[in-house]
Amino acid sequence: MSDNGGSAVGLLSYETLVHAVAGAMGSVTAMTVFFPLDTAKSRLQVDEKRKSNSTPVILAEIAKEEGFLSLYRGWFPVISSLCCSNFVYFYTFNSLKKLMASGPGQSRPGKDLLIGIVSGVVNVILTTPMWVVNTRLKMQGVKFRNEDLHQTHYRGIFDAFSQIIANEGVGTLWNGTLPSLVLVLNPAVQFMIYEAMKRKAGRGGRKISSAKIFLIGAIAKAIATTATYPLQTVQAILRFGQYKSDAEGGGVMGSLSNILFLLMDRIKKHGALGLYKGLEAKLLQTVLTAALMFVVYEKIAAVTFRIMGMNKKLKH
Repeated sequence: MSDNGGSAVGLLSYETLVHAVAGAMGSVTAMTVFFPLDTAKSRLQVDEKRKSNSTPVILAEIAKEEGFLSLYRGWFPVISSLCCSNFVYFYTFNSLKKLMASGPGQSRPGKDLLIGIVSGVVNVILTTPMWVVNTRLKMQGVKFRNEDLHQTHYRGIFDAFSQIIANEGVGTLWNGTLPSLVLVLNPAVQFMIYEAMKRKAGRGGRKISSAKIFLIGAIAKAIATTATYPLQTVQAILRFGQYKSDAEGGGVMGSLSNILFLLMDRIKKHGALGLYKGLEAKLLQTVLTAALMFVVYEKIAAVTFRIMGMNKKLKH
């Protein structure tokens, strides 16, 4: 078979589709279980006047003021966005990994990092509009400590898309794209560490238990999240749509100006630790979610391959 034929098989193979579906299902399952932690993190990032208390205190406050179900406000748009996002990421990651499996030279960690970055860029470009809408819907009806924050009422995902385009322009759907592109380092580093630790744990044909997969996933996500958290806060503020830039011009320079201004403004108001406001909730949520996601992903993929008679171990 020609190289082009092999590339097409790598991109359109059944095995790659299984990885993508398993990754999407794993992320949906894990996020549903730990969704209240994501709610606490989002409030701390966007509402500057909310005190940075411990996660259980934040959750108790939200439940008391807005009702228990408010902890799951915005669940459907978040899950929809996450499902699409992880499908795209896992599909791209495993397609590229298959295509580069026989490539020359580069070390495995180096290849994993490069594949992770490219997969992240593809994911950001395709799914950012869904995350912008998801952030708006998730914050709808929230009782903010900061009274300067104003909200538009949306009747659902499609209405949110329609109103944002009509009132703010199509470009608003890609708010936060530049920090998101920088943040592709988060899943890229996460997957690089995960793949390296998994290869080491499975060396010599050893079977890797679900507990080990959970631990490996948790460690990988904790390192990646802590390193990139300040940019995640800027990303959340930009997606929420309350920051209006005074910077002249647009494009990359305007986006960089916005990011630098928001980072410096955060430091000015809250000190350097203000860049990490909500990190406890974020780490608790994202580490547990990522760890459970990898467990579900590996199980679904392995069972699917077994059922279909492929008898194939996941190769990493």
